[in-house]
Amino acid sequence: MKTTFSFLLALILAILAIQVSAQQSFNVPGAVDAAGRKVLTFVNKDPPGQRCNNNLQVASEIANVYRLPIQLLPTSLVPNLPAPSVFYGTQMIAADGKDHNGLSSFQLVADVLEMDSVPKQAKPGLLFNEKVRKEYEDLRGMIKSGGK
Repeated sequence: MKTTFSFLLALILAILAIQVSAQQSFNVPGAVDAAGRKVLTFVNKDPPGQRCNNNLQVASEIANVYRLPIQLLPTSLVPNLPAPSVFYGTQMIAADGKDHNGLSSFQLVADVLEMDSVPKQAKPGLLFNEKVRKEYEDLRGMIKSGGK
């Protein structure tokens, strides 16, 4: 019984250590706006690759639902940051060679924003309109397939 308890305690401590180390902080330019709000930053490769295009699509979906400043930066302006990558303030959400290998999703980013109680748009934008959403998904499919 004592061995089981010690094992569980060690396992819990190891999981907590992993979570703390996963919340890395980076020197992201413009991580906070003039009003003190955290900025959602997307860093893209020059020229943008497929994974970067996905992150730009996520940026448009997030802007459709949440009220927060968003900046899109080419890697040539921030060579110290991995590309593609996504940051909320200085917190890394996804980065090439790290978490999610730089590939973000609406839900991944939205979960971080929800935890920080980021306000939502009074009314969602047109991306969730049925007709526009279909055209948007068709465009996403073409981008992911390389236009084939």
